[in-house]
Amino acid sequence: MLPLRLGGAVAVTVKEADHASSRIVDEQAERVGTRIRELRRSRGLTLVQLAGRTGLSHPFLSQLERGHTRPSMVSLDRIAKALGTTQVELIAAGAPGLPDADIGRADVLRAGEGARNQFPHGEVRLLTRGRRAFDPIEWTGTTTEFGDYFRHPEDEFVHVVGGALLLDLEKDGTVRLDAGDSVYYPGGTAHRWCSPDGSRFHLVVVKQKLLEDA
Repeated sequence: MLPLRLGGAVAVTVKEADHASSRIVDEQAERVGTRIRELRRSRGLTLVQLAGRTGLSHPFLSQLERGHTRPSMVSLDRIAKALGTTQVELIAAGAPGLPDADIGRADVLRAGEGARNQFPHGEVRLLTRGRRAFDPIEWTGTTTEFGDYFRHPEDEFVHVVGGALLLDLEKDGTVRLDAGDSVYYPGGTAHRWCSPDGSRFHLVVVKQKLLEDA
């Protein structure tokens, strides 16, 4: 069975979902799935209704909630918007945060630590724990396909640590960024990116924390 393509992203079919691992991927995937299920139920949504809002299949969402698979960042964005939250909040659910008493103190995050989301062509890792004034993210990838546009209310800053990036800003066109280059764009700006040649890019992305999320 071939996957269905919706809005530039692949919607997982029933056959694909059945092929997904029948066991939990890891503890982080299980925690993220649990958080998605909690938010869905708190909004009074069934899996079928969430599938309708996201364009993702019901079997895939079921696998995701049980920690048997991981979402792409595009799928995670769709789920977050449907549930009234953010990608960062859902990824952060994958790793324990700081106790409330430690939020006002410095926190060292080691290279192997932090909540992360892995997907076929890359990985995203949160570079802080607990509730902070802004959200710094490490993003690596090799995909050569743009996929769907991301659009969110937060301002965003992107710095290319290594490799090269093709950044599509829709109305402002496409620009190539090389190691050492940076870009800042205000909230609401449509954006998407990919590797120009399939080689690995390494980014640090900093998202603004909105007042209601702080």
